[in-house]
Amino acid sequence: MTDRRTHLQQLLALTASTAWPATAALAAEDKDGTYDEDSVLKAATEFFGQTTEGLAKVIEKAFKEQGRPNAYIKGEEAGGALTVGLRYGEGELMMKSGAQAKVYWAGPSIGFDVGGNASKVFTLVYHLPKTGAIYQRFPGVDGSLYYVGGAGINYQRRNGITLAPIRLGVGLRAGASVGYIHYRPEKTINPF
Repeated sequence: MTDRRTHLQQLLALTASTAWPATAALAAEDKDGTYDEDSVLKAATEFFGQTTEGLAKVIEKAFKEQGRPNAYIKGEEAGGALTVGLRYGEGELMMKSGAQAKVYWAGPSIGFDVGGNASKVFTLVYHLPKTGAIYQRFPGVDGSLYYVGGAGINYQRRNGITLAPIRLGVGLRAGASVGYIHYRPEKTINPF
């Protein structure tokens, strides 16, 4: 009986010692496949050309709510609305893995939304398996007030992928709307 117990304890000890490094390695691998908050803030600051308290708070909020992104998009967009709105943009998708792709987007919206804006957009991307998976429609609800030097964020989700566009721009656009953004590999004037 003592031999069985000793063998069982040795087997459990061996299993635990070999399983722990594998688990630790997977956790490290997962972190290596995502961006940390400091590197995202640095990349966003370089892209926007300034650091604002609003930008830092928006990024902190996204990390708190969504965790670590595995990609981001740096781009520019313009939009306008008078109840019915349109938004067009283009940018570069950068994955932590090193993969990159050009991305264009357009989309309609409807709601209590008035005004126009031109923005630089830094979009955090979560759970993107490969660059081609970005090319689809992402529904979202937008409720932002755009003003000179202002920062705003909203979330778009589809098929397990979450996008968190952070906008700093010029213009005045107030209200709330629902719609979608269609991300594509080529530029088009068709917002649908």
